[in-house]
Amino acid sequence: MGREVLNWFILNPANLAPKSPEMRRTTAAKLVLILVAALVAVSVNAQTRHRREREPKETERPAPAVSIDKRDTMVTLPGAFAGKPYWLALAQCGGAYFKLNVLYTALAVQARAVKPDPKLNTEYTRKLNDAIKTATAFFTGAERFLMTDRGIERIDAVLIYNEQSRAVADRIKTIDAALNAAKTCPALYQACQDAHAKACSESLAPVG
Repeated sequence: MGREVLNWFILNPANLAPKSPEMRRTTAAKLVLILVAALVAVSVNAQTRHRREREPKETERPAPAVSIDKRDTMVTLPGAFAGKPYWLALAQCGGAYFKLNVLYTALAVQARAVKPDPKLNTEYTRKLNDAIKTATAFFTGAERFLMTDRGIERIDAVLIYNEQSRAVADRIKTIDAALNAAKTCPALYQACQDAHAKACSESLAPVG
């Protein structure tokens, strides 16, 4: 954009010559500001392009080792989570919903500030709020299982489940991928509520 403004000044000198001295002074002051803004824009674009060229491409971090303890309560529900500790399954679901919140937040910002669309903003804001509430319910369940099963403090439980939830979130790049990763999570939470009501005591909002 800055380069286009500069090119316009170069190619259209006749348009920059107002008739009266007063108009010339006012126009000159405005032109200085416009030129400065254009030069800054050109500089910022060049620096951004240079930085992108120099930065190494993002690499996917390897999944962290899972901390398994013989005291962990295991999932008996058939399917993807069968045989996993409840805290791990809940943490992985929480990571998927957390990333869904991040992705919906980006769309809400777009609809609010970049291309204003009140209807889309309302829709995405509702979805991002539902996603973070659901993520919190899963994280709380993971935390409770670790504290109860292993007899550890809350901060230690958070440190254990957080790296597993982050690994799931880091792998997800799109809303469809997040929804797909979370598709069996409501059934997991329902099974947890049926068998371990104290750990999974929240009501889940439908997320989509």
